[in-house]
Amino acid sequence: MNIASFSGTVLQAGDEGFETARQIWNGDIQRQPAVIARCIGTADAVAAVRFARERELPIAIRGGGHAVAGHALCDGGLVIDLSTMTGVRADPLMRTVRAQGGCLWRHVDHETQAFGLAVTGGIVTHTGIGGLTLGGGIGHLMRRFGLTIDSLLSCDVVTADAEFIAASADEHPDLFWGLRGGGGNFGIVTSFKYRLHPLGPTVLAGVLAWPMADAGHVLRFLRDFVADAPDEVGIMANLRLAPALPVFPKEMQGKPIVALIVCYGGPVHEGEEVLRPLREFGAPELDSIGPKPYITHQAIFDPAYPHGRSYYWKAWRLPPLTDGAIDVIVEQAAAITSPRPYRSSPWAGPSRELKTTPPPSQGGPQHTTSTSLHPGCRTTPNPSATRPGRGRPGKRCDRLPTAFTSTSCPTSRRNMYR
Repeated sequence: MNIASFSGTVLQAGDEGFETARQIWNGDIQRQPAVIARCIGTADAVAAVRFARERELPIAIRGGGHAVAGHALCDGGLVIDLSTMTGVRADPLMRTVRAQGGCLWRHVDHETQAFGLAVTGGIVTHTGIGGLTLGGGIGHLMRRFGLTIDSLLSCDVVTADAEFIAASADEHPDLFWGLRGGGGNFGIVTSFKYRLHPLGPTVLAGVLAWPMADAGHVLRFLRDFVADAPDEVGIMANLRLAPALPVFPKEMQGKPIVALIVCYGGPVHEGEEVLRPLREFGAPELDSIGPKPYITHQAIFDPAYPHGRSYYWKAWRLPPLTDGAIDVIVEQAAAITSPRPYRSSPWAGPSRELKTTPPPSQGGPQHTTSTSLHPGCRTTPNPSATRPGRGRPGKRCDRLPTAFTSTSCPTSRRNMYR
């Protein structure tokens, strides 16, 4: 099949490479597109949209292919695949970076960390920049630098009319407002431009872990510690059976633990003092915190999220952790029996004020975003389940939302991992 004015590769069922091209990170998603158009640039994305419009085909956009819900694929339609568009250009003088829509975060980190610069970018390096950015963008650096969208300067967009638009605070500000956390379906972003921030390349980072029996005490201490911690402190808590990763000693692997994943986004010598109370709390069985390259810390959990496994996630937001919320999380974590699922991941979220505001055309200031995050929402419990085969693996994940609704803990559902 030919697509007019298309320079990339066009694949259909039976073509060599088609089966590989329709596989995404979540192996549980097995959809059969009619056509896969692998773009090499923005002009190809324009041509592909025109092709789909003429034939009234449904469209799916593939960037990194990492969305757990499988947004990168559709049945019987056209997949506009940006995954070969991985060009990145960092400008250390202007402290900006331009990255194509098929980039993964490891591509961006590789170029920016060469100059000691960074932008908030997830916790797994094979996550695509497109879905994470347009969904808001959480990561180790968000308490210091905000969500990824807080550093987004402009987007190159192909609209549903197959028109090219450059969206920023100065050009098409309403579209730019929507792209920054508005929920999707505004167009195909073929290029992102971000503001960069000084970081590293060496940071103080690592993992602290205690027995699951200490989880309640650890989460209460974490809650109180984060309340007064400087913005440089990034922390994620994880309750699960210790995975078979190099960071965990063999004698710990498979045991129920509560772990804190820590990244100090400032000078190492300052971080040593700031993190001391955290490292001295109780009797952690593991303390791997130390100076290391930021890109090493970013990749620490890559092996825990391999491509092809079946994934099932749920996520929602809570106000600051109450004792009641902590009790529910710990109680549910005690039910874990598989080394792959983990019950929850409370995040210490952005410390800056984020809230829903009207778009510029309706009186909102130019710099605001459409994200629904707001002050006080600093935790994102994320019950997750995986398994090597296919099929829905995570019925246990449904128990935590049910447990919360049966208590006095207010919740707000939100999928942060698009």
